[in-house]
Formats: sequence, C-alpha cells, structure tokens
Amino acid sequence: MWTGDDIYFMKLALLEAEMADRLDEVPVGAVLVSEGALLGRGCNQPVKLNDPTAHAEILALRSAGAWTKNYRLTGATLYVTLEPCLMCFGALIHARVGRVVFGAADPKVGVSRWLDTLDGAALNHRFDFHGGLLEPDCRELVQSFFRRRR
Repeated sequence: MWTGDDIYFMKLALLEAEMADRLDEVPVGAVLVSEGALLGRGCNQPVKLNDPTAHAEILALRSAGAWTKNYRLTGATLYVTLEPCLMCFGALIHARVGRVVFGAADPKVGVSRWLDTLDGAALNHRFDFHGGLLEPDCRELVQSFFRRRR
C-alpha cells in the first residue's frame, strides 16, 4: 500500500517530530508535498510560540502557503506522525489537500473518532485519509516523551 516516496516523506516528518521533542514539545512532525516536491514542514510548537494552533500540521500548511504564495494547496499530500485533531482536519479541508497520511493513531483527540459524524456533513472538500505508516516509530516517539514527563 505504501510507496517508497510515502516512506521517505514520513521519515522527514519523523525528523520534524524529533525537533519538537528537542524543543520539549509533544513530538509531532509534518511535511506537505506536491508532485514529489517538499512545500512545507512543521513541528509542534504551541508552548514555545504561546499559540494553541501551532500544531505541526498547521505550521506545515503555513510554511507551504508562504512558499507557494497560495493558501490553496490543492492535491498536496500531508505526512504527519500523529493522527490529526479536529482543528487540523478543518484546516486541511480549507487548504484543499488531496491526501493525509499519518503514522500513529491518537485515540484521545484524533479525528478518526469523528469521521462517521462528519461523513454526512456538507463539507466543501474531502481528501484521502490513511493511517499506520511507520506507526511503531511514530508511536514510540510520543510514548517516550510522555514516559519522561511522568
């Protein structure tokens, strides 16, 4: 199911997650790609930036928007190490991404638990949504972070 490009770009997202970990943020990383080109990247920084919206996905979207000079990132693929939350899901809809690939599921705030509810919603855009790529590596980063915090 996964291509070599998928694995390569998720490994880049893992590098971003490691950066978040070094910043003492929850280690989540994201990269946004279109036609094999890296458009944007981000790592979680809500504490450092004093910004509750500074999730890795949002920062990758902002970075890509600045690079492309367009808030519409139609058809792009987002690779993120942890399943997006509802806020990030909404931003991805507005950006018109074509595909989201995540590593580890997030049973507490991940959007998967809301997908059945959202399925009937009159959303103006939909994208492919796939999880589990390099899941053990992505999950271990987050679990290791919280083990150190306890």
